[in-house]
Amino acid sequence: MTYAIALNFEDGVTRFIDCKAGEKVLDAAFRQRINLPMDCSDGVCGTCKCHCETGAYDLGDDYIDDALSEDEAQQRQVLTCQMVPQSDCVIAVPLPSSACKTGTTAFAATLTGITRHADAALEVRFELDQAPVFLPGQYVNIGVPDSGQTRAYSFSSRPGETGASFLIKHVPGGLMSGWLQRAQPGDSVTMTGPLGSFYLREVARPLLLLAGGTGLAPLLSMLEVLAQRQETRPITLVYGVTRDQDLVMVEALQAFAARLPSFNFITCVADPQTAHPCQGYVTQHMASEVLNDGDVDVYLCGPPPMVDAVRQHFKTQGVSPASFHYEKFTPNVSASCDAA
Repeated sequence: MTYAIALNFEDGVTRFIDCKAGEKVLDAAFRQRINLPMDCSDGVCGTCKCHCETGAYDLGDDYIDDALSEDEAQQRQVLTCQMVPQSDCVIAVPLPSSACKTGTTAFAATLTGITRHADAALEVRFELDQAPVFLPGQYVNIGVPDSGQTRAYSFSSRPGETGASFLIKHVPGGLMSGWLQRAQPGDSVTMTGPLGSFYLREVARPLLLLAGGTGLAPLLSMLEVLAQRQETRPITLVYGVTRDQDLVMVEALQAFAARLPSFNFITCVADPQTAHPCQGYVTQHMASEVLNDGDVDVYLCGPPPMVDAVRQHFKTQGVSPASFHYEKFTPNVSASCDAA
């Protein structure tokens, strides 16, 4: 038996390693040529201290309190030289990937199809030689052919499949949008990743998902995983756009609602002239019950003004979510953040 261990470095790079039953994480990483920080390797110095975000593990009792205090252990701090996984795990490493002599992985992908949603977005599908390993919500850098440049896009598909999909905003005159206008099935691109600290954590309470425009993409990936698991905790998605034609992939959301009884969603359009039933911004359509007096995990992906508005809304309402994970994006840049 082996377990999949995701090592998330502070520069946003994620590397996956396999850990054998009974094997310590530090040993597994070294076996796969990733030099996690260490000094003594005996549970004495604390140099290898990391944070386990999800998963079960055993630390044993062969380390000293100076290396890892009881309070730290209760907060899921771990010593990788002592940590023996008992399930798949996600570990935050407090160093950049370069300091551990590792980095991103590049892989080839072949374009298989494009679905155009008016002038708003494109659903782009690729086939890969092998299934990419990533956490639902993460992104890759996709090389734009013949340009020498890349653009960052979140997976909208679930991990573990050779078919990968992305929801890409149509940007008039944009580099990627321009290539997609002339691209044909069979064209090849290079992807590099996975990247980002915006990803689905272990579900311990109700979820509130907030999407702005094509910020829906990583939430679709999360929903794929939640539906596969048949998650029973309440899941609410509020999806906001500027114009009626920006509202895309609604059929996919309806399909999730049919597959996952605990899931429901609301769509809203900001344009004052809209005929859509829900006019306004996402902050106007978050019912108090979904905030659950703060006992809720929030995942938000949208443009910077939306992220700032939601943060201010929580402050105004006096609500502090148990966890708040968000990703701001512009057409060329994305930035992830977590807030307690």
